[in-house]
Amino acid sequence: MPPPPLHIGPLRLSTNLLLAPIAGYCDLAFRTVCREFGGLGLACTDLLSPQGLLRGTATSLDLAKTNDFDKPVGMQLYGSDPEIMAQGARWAVEHGATVVDINMGCPVDKVTKKDGGSKLLTDLSRAVGVAERVARELEKMPLSAEEWAKRLGDARFGTGAAVRGGANVPLTCKIRLCWHTSDFESGAACSPHLARMLADVGVCAVTVHGRTTEDKFAGNVRLEGIARVVEAVDGRIPIIGNGDVREPEDARRMVAFTGCAGVMIGRGALSTPWVFRDTWSLLVDGVTPPAPSEAEIIAMIRRFFVLMQGQRDDRYALFQISRRVSWFAKRLGIQPDGKRVGVKPFKEAVRLARHPEEIHAALDRYLDGGLRTWDSEPEAAGAL
Repeated sequence: MPPPPLHIGPLRLSTNLLLAPIAGYCDLAFRTVCREFGGLGLACTDLLSPQGLLRGTATSLDLAKTNDFDKPVGMQLYGSDPEIMAQGARWAVEHGATVVDINMGCPVDKVTKKDGGSKLLTDLSRAVGVAERVARELEKMPLSAEEWAKRLGDARFGTGAAVRGGANVPLTCKIRLCWHTSDFESGAACSPHLARMLADVGVCAVTVHGRTTEDKFAGNVRLEGIARVVEAVDGRIPIIGNGDVREPEDARRMVAFTGCAGVMIGRGALSTPWVFRDTWSLLVDGVTPPAPSEAEIIAMIRRFFVLMQGQRDDRYALFQISRRVSWFAKRLGIQPDGKRVGVKPFKEAVRLARHPEEIHAALDRYLDGGLRTWDSEPEAAGAL
């Protein structure tokens, strides 16, 4: 049976799949590429500093950039000051957000040392206080039906939404299981209790990354931890599972094991932006579409580069394609018999390019059969 539609507050998403706010990768160009393949219900921006948004710093404004095609879009804020977070949420609504999300799960030191991200898991009263203050701010900003029409994209208002009188931009939170792995293993993880408290103050959905802060990104996702949160909220709000979804079957396994209402995909999308299309097809129809051809993958890489040029400039686009080509090239070099051919020369040509014309030349050479290592050991499938 296909999963029931995912509702986040008044919104009904077109699919139950979300693109995670991947720090350093989830820019407008990448979100666009993922959307063009299909299957994506909601995409999130990179982590946004509310202070940076309010000051108008170039980096923050670039990370928050969106357009009419990039809908529905979530804007994720990180921080621990309730007032600053509330004003950041106001900025997000004023600049096109369909959903506002609070990051309570980032394990990176530069975020947690400022009491943001998953550091909030160590002080639940503070975490809930931030969420409540942001929720109250969003209630002051109901959008008209006309404004909602501009930012819904493939989402729709769910049945019973009071559209005529305006509906608020919904608030969501992204959390981890807890800070200490020992707490999870002893059954004392804070996430089930925190999810219930967040629902109490108006949070419309919670995404749970199935690792602890101490885990960071090591080891396997703990599906049983996500399941505990699903059980704890008892259907009050949807719980979205996150972690280790690299293939469509991973998402189906997560839904079946945990009972989560949706799946958020992060790093798994970096090498396969079409993973949302494939996953949704598997969840709904039980079949996975054929993988894109090498020509289609090369076209996707070219598309990303051109979009990045438009987003910033040639220099920035060259920098971004050089750092991402290893991800994009992971699915290249697979022969019809399943064997792999090395594509290191192709990746090196892209990394060494100093002008846009050299990027296009490398893409064209690969399409013509060049920039491969036919007579050497194939590269490992997971190598960067």
